[in-house]
Amino acid sequence: MTAPVLEIRQESGGSLAAEVALRSGQPIFACYQCRRCAAGCPVGIETGYVTPDRLIRMIVLGDREAALNNQLVWKCVSCYTCGTRCPNDIQTARITETLKHMAKEAHVAPLSPKVANFHEAFVGSALRWGRVNEVEFMGFYELKNSLNSLKQGDIKGIINEMLSQMKFARPMLKQGRMHFGFQTSKGRGELKRLYKKAKDRKK
Repeated sequence: MTAPVLEIRQESGGSLAAEVALRSGQPIFACYQCRRCAAGCPVGIETGYVTPDRLIRMIVLGDREAALNNQLVWKCVSCYTCGTRCPNDIQTARITETLKHMAKEAHVAPLSPKVANFHEAFVGSALRWGRVNEVEFMGFYELKNSLNSLKQGDIKGIINEMLSQMKFARPMLKQGRMHFGFQTSKGRGELKRLYKKAKDRKK
């Protein structure tokens, strides 16, 4: 697949790059496009031409639309292989996480709605209980997916999704990987305050 030519957006290049660098805490201006991150990215085959180095280039050149609308932002699995390979210790996973939040703030529809639902359900469960409770977390996740499918009138899709998840439930229960009890951790209030502080800081 041939990658499209990136264009310099002089009017927004500096502001976009500065915002992403500040919010992600990553030295994106230190990227010199060696592409070691691209060579090791396990989801590169799923994201078309958008690899970690190219995503950083989009940001530096000021292409906000392309930076917020690409598959790498939603399909990055946060394995941190890119950061391990990067000679300047740039963790692209933190950049994609930042871009997820920026896309949500800009009301940009996610290219992978299920990934967005997973992210929201996971964070919500962690904030409520101080840790993730599998049954509650997956319940909210599947509810969000079902509501999206219902809006599109895809009843068959809802049924297929439920049947698919039920196939996983039995072996997970057998292996003790799914718990019905709710476990909590101390310091939930502090966790919520830290989360709120981080959100306020990024505004």
